[in-house]
Amino acid sequence: MMNAKHLKLAALMLAFLAAGTAAGYWWANHAQTGPGTATTAVPQAPAGRKVLYWYDPMVPQQHFDKPGKSPFMDMALVPKYADEGGDAASVKIDPRVMQNLGMRTASVTRGSLTPTLEATGVLAFNERDVSIVQARAAGFVERVFARAPGDRVTAGSPLVDLLVPEWSGAQQEFLALKKSGETALIDAARQRMQLLGMPSRLIRQVERSGVPHPVVTVSFPMGGVIRELDVRAGMTVTSGQTLAKVNGLGTVWLDVAVPEALAQQIRIGQSAQARLPALPGEVIQGRVTDILPEANLDTRTLKVRVELPNRHGRLRPGLTAQVRLAESNGQSVLLVPTEAVIRTGKGAMVMVAESGGHYRPVEVQTGAEAGDKTALLSGLSEGQKVVTSGQFLIDSDASLQGIFAAADAPNTSADPGTKPAPAKAPEALHEAEGRIVGIGKGEVTIAHGPFRTLGMPGMTMRFPLARAQLVQGLKVGDKVRVGVRETDSGLMVERLEKNGGAK
Repeated sequence: MMNAKHLKLAALMLAFLAAGTAAGYWWANHAQTGPGTATTAVPQAPAGRKVLYWYDPMVPQQHFDKPGKSPFMDMALVPKYADEGGDAASVKIDPRVMQNLGMRTASVTRGSLTPTLEATGVLAFNERDVSIVQARAAGFVERVFARAPGDRVTAGSPLVDLLVPEWSGAQQEFLALKKSGETALIDAARQRMQLLGMPSRLIRQVERSGVPHPVVTVSFPMGGVIRELDVRAGMTVTSGQTLAKVNGLGTVWLDVAVPEALAQQIRIGQSAQARLPALPGEVIQGRVTDILPEANLDTRTLKVRVELPNRHGRLRPGLTAQVRLAESNGQSVLLVPTEAVIRTGKGAMVMVAESGGHYRPVEVQTGAEAGDKTALLSGLSEGQKVVTSGQFLIDSDASLQGIFAAADAPNTSADPGTKPAPAKAPEALHEAEGRIVGIGKGEVTIAHGPFRTLGMPGMTMRFPLARAQLVQGLKVGDKVRVGVRETDSGLMVERLEKNGGAK
């Protein structure tokens, strides 16, 4: 009897346990799928489209086998479809990604390029506009008018009164012969006075007055600034002795120091625009009159001489000026924004925007640069679209697919039956513009702009060098484009470029 009761109690407990287990299982399933619980929807590829992998557009070299949130950025992973390959030499970027990253394009245009060069110069006297005042005959200085070096004078202003004894005797002889009426003798006496250096004005004065004038007033032949004054009252002067030197102010020279590397851009007759701190807001037009043959050994610069008009005498020698030298040859060339050009180790490339969101790297040959424009000698045609902002995204994706490597590969002949080896995709570098501040053993200090692919602002910092040869031929002050790679120990310089030449 007791055993039967125990068996019934055990059976009842087992039944309750089974019911509880079933209820718990049902409740767990209901809680996971119920309307009150949020679920993460797994993105599904559109019908007929195969997803190769998911990736973060900011780190395209990292692939994921399923969708979700990017571990690098606060954004969802983007699918890469099998049918997005298109042309093997191009890369396709999702239009939404383009819009989010602010990618911009510009058209290849045709126009004339006006290269400009800006430098600093100093105003100086025009040494071609100089007059030397000399004594025409030996004599004595009777009087010196109130003059001093640096004074401005006008043409005809008196300088000194000079007593010339030799002229006095010749004048008396001329007056005596004039009374005789002998024409031949009178003409001979007049010619003798001229040969003694007597001015024609003084000869006419003696002939009209009939009395000798032994004291002559020496005047300035031109207006300008007295540079030298070497005469004082009571002095005895000799024939040909310099009394004063005067410099005209109708024009002035602007001596401009041009780096020797840019000397090829300067030619005689080139137009120039000068701006002086002393005359704010004014632009003075001039032209290059000479390029001096000797370079400055200390500064490695050439002196370029620009002649400026000085109509109102406001341009004073010694003032500094900023000068812009410009030259337009009138030749029509293809132009692209300078920021669209990507410098590589073997030349330059641009990313050409094609239809359907495809972008193709095209090798180009660049010419002169002026302002924000670069001339193209070959590679593109007018009207094509090029990427001017956001190239780092396309660069990374193109490098991932080996497109840049294929574009840079030399065109060599091969056996038609031999399959070409697949191009090895180089790892993308993080690039920025900068200036070399210091060079050490195995390292370089650079004041760089922002590394946009890293989200790093501009600053001055020291980088280790991947190879010591990277800094060969470079010096402190050089403007460079630096390419760095992330390593376990930090950023390391893998590439340095100067003036389009990679290292």
